[in-house]
Order: sequence, then structure tokens, then C-alpha cells
Amino acid sequence: MSGRTVVAGTTCLLVGDDADLTGFFVDDCRHLSRLELRVPGPALRVLRSDPESTVYVPDSGRHADPPWAMVRRREVRPGRLVESLELTSFVAGPQTVEVGYAVAADFADQFELRSAGSFDKSDAVRGAEVNAGRVLYSYTRRGFSRANTLEAAPAAELSPDGVRWSVILPPQQSVTLQVTVSVSPAAAEAAVGGSMPTVARDDLARCVRQGLADLDALCMPAPGVPGAIVPAAGAPWFLTVFGRDSLLTSLFALQHRPELAAGTLQVLAATQGRVTDESRVEEPGKIIHETRRGELAISGEVPYARYYGSVDATPLFLMLLDVYHQVTGDDRLARQLEPAARAAAGWMLGPGGLTGGYLRYRTDLPGLVHHCWKDSADSMVFRDGTPAAGPIAVAEAQGYAYRALVGTARLATAVWSDPAWSARLTATAAELRDRFAADFRLPDGFVALALDANGSALDAPASNAGHVLWCGLLDGDWADTVASRLAGDEFFSGWGVRTLAAGQVPYHPLSYHRGGVWPHDTAITVAGLAAAGHSDEAARIADGLIAAASYTGGRLPELMTGLAREPGHGPVPYPHSCSPQAWAAAAPLLLLQARIGGWA
Repeated sequence: MSGRTVVAGTTCLLVGDDADLTGFFVDDCRHLSRLELRVPGPALRVLRSDPESTVYVPDSGRHADPPWAMVRRREVRPGRLVESLELTSFVAGPQTVEVGYAVAADFADQFELRSAGSFDKSDAVRGAEVNAGRVLYSYTRRGFSRANTLEAAPAAELSPDGVRWSVILPPQQSVTLQVTVSVSPAAAEAAVGGSMPTVARDDLARCVRQGLADLDALCMPAPGVPGAIVPAAGAPWFLTVFGRDSLLTSLFALQHRPELAAGTLQVLAATQGRVTDESRVEEPGKIIHETRRGELAISGEVPYARYYGSVDATPLFLMLLDVYHQVTGDDRLARQLEPAARAAAGWMLGPGGLTGGYLRYRTDLPGLVHHCWKDSADSMVFRDGTPAAGPIAVAEAQGYAYRALVGTARLATAVWSDPAWSARLTATAAELRDRFAADFRLPDGFVALALDANGSALDAPASNAGHVLWCGLLDGDWADTVASRLAGDEFFSGWGVRTLAAGQVPYHPLSYHRGGVWPHDTAITVAGLAAAGHSDEAARIADGLIAAASYTGGRLPELMTGLAREPGHGPVPYPHSCSPQAWAAAAPLLLLQARIGGWA
């Protein structure tokens, strides 16, 4: 996205290239759609603009000294925006400066802004009332209501459309003006903390520092779990709990922010499926895909208020619980979550699941078509571009399931004192491994992207194979073949691993899931290569990803295009990429862990 993004928990500020606000969001609702600086007279010239401040002077002509300068600063907190203007005089006499803002509050839902369609909101009641030195903006529709207040200091001329000061600027002195927008009830405070490990490689160290800072900004209070925090998935569209994203992010960050894993596990256990409800794809034991608190979700116009359309969040929940216990030794949380773990394993082993089959998802249910991480509607295809028919068994979900079975078997013995159940889980994992080798191994030795409704293998070479490699589901020779292919030029763009290999009909370098490069996906492949003993290949791909981050101050975006690296040029950005984004922020932490494991 162009401009800048500032995040504080579930609060997000979007700023355009001209430094004016283009969106102030809290909990999926755009509380301000406009906060545009207005200064009558000569046009303002920007002398400097960075994430912290913008410096303006009036354009007085080429040879005239400006009579004053203005520094514009912003502070974003959960549910609150403070914008200040500091005007400083450079002349010997007093001067009057007219300053103000044009303001608009549309209360648009983020799904409304992202959708190509339209929503009938003719029944909405909007208000903008000036009272007691502030403007109250309000919105009500079908029982959904939101409000915010705008206050100005010192006192200003207020209207529903803006703020205006007439400032008498004393000679050689400064005056500060301030606008505060408060959303009620405000979002809870985001939690921060932790430290950055010392690493040898400076570029990787910078990526790790930036990643941890972004994760801290994306932290939000864990709903229903007092004192706990979870990582929101990303700004600006995904500032909420996402099962898959929060789980993988917490797994990557476990050595640095173990509290994220603890909070994520508790929240997802509390929202675990209890009944069968096709309207939100809920089933007993299933881990949630996402929760939403925006207008369209609460009103039921989109199905995402409490949505379970994820085939992989449930095994990832069990994976994280096992690794969290291995790293922290926290028997208490493992015992507390035993019922949730048994319910999750029961969902995986239930009818149509791993007992003699695979984890599959239907493609005819409300919400998303595809319930894997590549969830765009065109992501599951054969090499010739033919779309797959569901139900679909995607490769990486089987890898996660394998790791989940092995890890839960360990917990069953080490913590829950149930060796019989542990033995059943271990046997099921071995059966899955054998079955996967028979059904997912393509004639060319690569891993099928998925199996369709008829059991036909999707032969489009895709990065999903890196996840399977990371999960340890591939035997020696097969692992070597897959590793060599993933490190080749058809996958590796020079910056990272393409989601779909170049040179086939469905590949497109600007496609979200059919050719773009995702940092978290690349980091998983790097970890898989390292685990399989391909250290040189792992290091080469990791270096590409770290080099990509150097063009953006150490921050990795949600994704980049799959266009090949060119000497002297940075990666070509994907036009609608979220930043910061949680699993992209956590990707350098997985690279660091893989490096410590031996690929440096």
C-alpha cells in the first residue's frame, strides 16, 4: 500500500503520500475517512516527511524566506489519535495564520472497502453534532452503533466538516495546536516487551529488531482471557484474531515472545467449535479461522463474526501447544488445555478426517472458497490452469496434521499420562506418512499441491511443498528431490520462493497466491531446507529475503511480486500488500532459528 501505516493493537492509521490521513480504523470500522490539513494562502511546501513528522513552510517564492514553519506530528494509541501542529515564527512582528482541517467520518466497514460489490446501507443513521467544544460523530444501523469525538486545543471554530483556528503567532515564538479523536469505547492497550537477541549478521539483526517491533505494535488483548495478548494478523485489514496467522506467528516468535503463544492458545481454546453450524463452517473441536467486530460481520451480511473456514488451524493449534511445552516446560497450561487438545484431535480423526483419509475442506460453504493459507478463489489449480473441484485435501494441511499427531502423542505421555492414546496417535501418524507418500508423490518426484474430490493430484508445482518438508513428512530421497527443486530458479525469484513455480500456465508474478512471494512462506521453506540438510540452499534463499527487507528499513511486507531480481534494483512490491503483517514480521525470527540450527 502507498503512504504509511501506523498500528496500535486493533487501531490502525493510514496516511497518504501527502501526509494527510486517509483512514483511522478501530475494530474493522473506519472512524475517520478524512483529516486533511487546510492552510489558506500560499501552497505549503514539504521540507521533510517521515513516519514521525512532516515539516512544512509556505511557498514564498524562490528568493523569499518563509515567515514561519509548521511541524505536523501524530500519536496513535488504541482507540485514540492525537495530531499536533507546531507553528514557529521567523519574523520580528506578530502574524496571523489561518490553519484548519477538513474532516469526514464515514464509519465504513473494512469488508465494504475491500469488496468489489456493494452493500445497501440506505438505512444507516449518521450524526455529526457540535456540542460543548467538541464534535460527536455517530453511526447506527441495524443495532450496530459506533461513535467518536473530535476535540481541538486551544479552542477552535468547529463544524461537522472541520476545524479552524485563527492563530496570532508571536514574533520568534512557537504555538502548538492539537486535535484529538477518541473512539468510545476505546480499544484496550496493546502490550509490548521483550528483548532482541544478539546475532552475528547485521542485516538479519535489523530484520529481527524490526519484526519484534512490528509484532509488539500488532499485539492486542486476548478476547476473554484477562491479561493475555495475541498477535493480530496485519494492518490494515486483518487487525483481529486469525487462527492460522496467529498460530504460525506465535510459533515463529516462540523463543522471543512466548507470551504470544500462551495467549493465542488460550483464546483459540475458548473459541473452539462446539456445534455443527454450516453458516459459519463450525464443527465440534475445530479451531476458529477469524473473529470480527465490524458492522457487516455483526449484522450477518458477511459470515466472519465467528468463522471456522480453516482446515489447518486445528492441527496448527496442536503443533503450537506441543512446541510451546517443549520450549517453556509449562505443564500447567498443557494440563489446562488438555480438553481442547483432545477435542481438536477428535476433529482431525473424525468422520472424513485422518482415519483412513486426509484433512479435507468443502468449497461450497459460506465465506471463503478455499480453507487453506492460499485462500484466494483461484489458488487451487492443475498445471494446465484447470481449477480443482472440492472437497480438497491440500498438501501442507497433511504435514501440519502429521506434526500435530506426533506432538500430541508426546504430550499424552509426558503430561497427560495416557500412553494408550499416545500409541494410537503415533500409529495414525505413521499411517498418514505412508498414505501421503503413495498419493501425493508426483511422477516427477515433486509434491502435489493437493488432491481434488476424485483423488486426482494437482500437479502444479507450488511452495506448499516447503511446508511439507518443514513438517518432516518426506523421506530422505524424496526430501532431497523436493529441496533441490524449491531452491531452483523456477521457484526462487532472487528475493524469495514463489507461491507457484514459473513456467506453467497458471503462474502470474503479480498473483496473490499463484506467483507472488510471501516472506512467511519463504521462511518456512528455508526452515524445511535446513532441517533436510540443505544448508547452502537455505542460506541462499534466506539471504535473498533479508536483502529484500533492506529496501524497506528491515520490514518485510505481507508479500512481494514474483518478478525476478535484477541487479541494482529492489523487489517489485505487490500493489495491495499489508504492512506490518504478523507472520511477515515473525519470518526473520524463523530464519534466525533455522540459522542457529546450522545453515549459516
